[in-house]
Amino acid sequence: MNERIYERITRPIYDYKYGLQILKGINNITTTLVYCLYPILLMVLAYNRDSRFWRVLITPGISFALVSIFRNYFNALRPYEVLNINPIIKKDTKGKSFPSRHVFSIFVIAMSFYYILPWMGIGLMFLGLLLAVARVLGGVHFPRDVIVGAIVGILSGMIGFIIIR
Repeated sequence: MNERIYERITRPIYDYKYGLQILKGINNITTTLVYCLYPILLMVLAYNRDSRFWRVLITPGISFALVSIFRNYFNALRPYEVLNINPIIKKDTKGKSFPSRHVFSIFVIAMSFYYILPWMGIGLMFLGLLLAVARVLGGVHFPRDVIVGAIVGILSGMIGFIIIR
């Protein structure tokens, strides 16, 4: 992605009367919704003394920590640091762009829900796709950041639910 491509893909957002609000809303609402649903899932599993509680707690927790460590070590720059753009989603963070932790988190949480309620997990993956697009259009991630974040989230969920028994 370069400045011209970013300008071309974001121009319709700026041209539409509510474009900026919609994009920022997708970013905020999807993140908040999923981050609120996850503790509710954990509480329901704990309340019901469901043995799957530990898998649903440990899998995202360990993989989140590993992704965070990798991001700090790899320290990839963000689009607004590399390109001459004004990002739609305002962020002060420098580096730590790869992989997208927002997208990773939604997908690993979606995998947790898929393990318990497959239909809800699929719905959350759809929200993850919306968030991935919003993060790229918002100028805070490159496409590779969100693609790898989604893949790592899905694989972490699959591996975690196979290994942790």
